[in-house]
Amino acid sequence: MKLNLYFIEAVSDLLYYLAHQHEVDFFQGEPLRSLSTLAYSQNLELQKSVSLTFAEITEKDVRQCGREVFHPLFCLLQINDPEVQRSAAAALGNLAVNAKNKSTIVELGGLELLIKLMNSNNVEVQCNVVGCLTNLASIEENKNKLANSGSLYQLIKLAKSKDLRVQRNASGALLNMTHTLNNRSQLVKCGAIPVLIQLLTSPDVDIQNYCATALTNLCVDVSSREQLQTERNLIQNLIKLIDSSAIKIQTQSVLCLRNLASDENFQAKIVEKGALPKLLPLLDGKVLNITLATVACVRNLSIHPKNEQPIEGFLVPLINLLSHSSDEIVCHSISAIRNLAASEMNKKEIIKCGLIEKLKILLEKCCVDIEELEKSSVASNNAVLPYLSYAVQSEMTACLAVLALNEVQGNSAAVLGNLATRHIIGDEFFLSNFEKFVQYLKNLLDSLDPVLQHVSLWTILQFLEGSVN
Repeated sequence: MKLNLYFIEAVSDLLYYLAHQHEVDFFQGEPLRSLSTLAYSQNLELQKSVSLTFAEITEKDVRQCGREVFHPLFCLLQINDPEVQRSAAAALGNLAVNAKNKSTIVELGGLELLIKLMNSNNVEVQCNVVGCLTNLASIEENKNKLANSGSLYQLIKLAKSKDLRVQRNASGALLNMTHTLNNRSQLVKCGAIPVLIQLLTSPDVDIQNYCATALTNLCVDVSSREQLQTERNLIQNLIKLIDSSAIKIQTQSVLCLRNLASDENFQAKIVEKGALPKLLPLLDGKVLNITLATVACVRNLSIHPKNEQPIEGFLVPLINLLSHSSDEIVCHSISAIRNLAASEMNKKEIIKCGLIEKLKILLEKCCVDIEELEKSSVASNNAVLPYLSYAVQSEMTACLAVLALNEVQGNSAAVLGNLATRHIIGDEFFLSNFEKFVQYLKNLLDSLDPVLQHVSLWTILQFLEGSVN
C-alpha cells in the first residue's frame, strides 16, 4: 500500500508540474525526482506515460544535463515495450543535440543500450534509435566507439529498410562515420558502398544528399576508389542527380564526381558515361558552390588525354570564369585550360577565344619583388592555396611554386608556357611584353631557392624550344 501511495503521489506531482510546465524545470529537483520515480516503478502504464513525457519535454527544451537525467531514460530503454523504448530513444535523441550530452550519454553506457535496440522489430524504435546514434556520431570520440562496437553491419542493414525515416537516419549516421580514414575503411569492409550507391536513387532528397556526401568522403581514399571501380551504377547514378532541382544535391553529386576524377581510372569513364553535357550548364557562374565544384571536376577530367577533344567545347565558359570573383574558381579554370593547351588541336582554339589578353592581365601581377613573393607564400600556404596539392600532380609544379602567392598566376604562366612550345602566337606577343618577362625571370634567378631558379631555367627553355626570338 505504501508503495502504491508513493507512486500515486509521484503521478499527482507530475500532473501538477505538467499543468505549470512553463514555470517548471524538469531536469532537476522535485520534477526530475517524480519522473525518475515513475521510470523505475515497474508499472508499464506509468512507464509509458513518463517516457512520453520525457520525449515531449526534450522536444521543447534541450540543454546540457547531469547524469541524473539520463539514468531513468536508460532504465526506460530496457523496458520490453516498443512504446516505452520509442519515446525514451526519442528523448535521448533530442538531448543528444547538445555537444556535452553526446559525451555523457556514451560515458554512462547509453551507446551499448542503443546498439542493442537496433535489432528491434519495431520500425518506430529503429527510427528513433538510429536518429539518436546519428546525433551521437557527430563527435569524433563517439564515432570511433561506434565503429569499434561491431554495429556497422546492423547500421548498414537499417539503411536498406523499407521505411524512409529509418533509411534517412541510418544514412545520416553512415555519413557521420565517413570523416576519418579508419572509420571509412571499416565502412568499406562492412559493405557500405553498394548500399550508399543504391540509395542515390531514393526519392528522398535528404537520403540522396547523405549518401552522395558519404560517397564523396569515401572517394578521398585510394583503396575506396579501387573498390568503387567495381560498382557499375555509381557514375550513372551520380550523373542523374545533377538534374536534381535541389542545388545541394547537384553540388554534392558533382563533388563526388570531382573526387572520383582525381583517379586516372575514372577520368575517361565519367566522360564516356555522359557527364559533360550535364556539367557544361553549371559553369555559368551563377551559384558559387556548384560552379566551384563543377570547374574543379572539369579540371580533373581535363588531365586525361582521351578527354581533350570532348572537353574542348568547355573553353569559352572556362575562359569566361577567369573574370570570376572567386580565386578558387579562377584557379581551377586556368588549370583546366592549361591541361587542354597541352593538346595541339586545342591551342589555336584557345587563342581564338581571347585567352591571351586575360593572361596578360593576370601575369602583370607577377613582376613583384621576390621577398614579397616569399612572404605571400608563407601567408597563403594555409589559406589561399587549398588546392596546391592538385597542382603538384601536374608538370607545372615548379611554376606554381614560384607563384605560390597566387595559383591563378602560376597556372596562367603554365598556359603561356604550353602555348610557347609551338610557333602559334608568334614572336610579336612575347616581344611586346619583353620587359615584364625579363623581370619575371630575373626575380626567379635572383632567388636563393633552387626550385625557383629551376623554374626560370625551365621557362627560358620553353621559349627557346618554341622558336621565340
